[in-house]
Amino acid sequence: MSSSGPDRAERERRRRAAELLGDLLPSTTSDETDEGWGERGGSSRDDELLRDVPPHHG
Repeated sequence: MSSSGPDRAERERRRRAAELLGDLLPSTTSDETDEGWGERGGSSRDDELLRDVPPHHG
């Protein structure tokens, strides 16, 4: 009885899953970047208020 059988099958399963799914987690999350911080250039009070609307009021 070979102990490498289940290990080999598991490695092959993981390799196949990685091939199909790719890298599911980004190396850098959006929280770690400057993206979205102060990009809108509107200077009126209306623009400022519209930026501060909660998402559920979309």
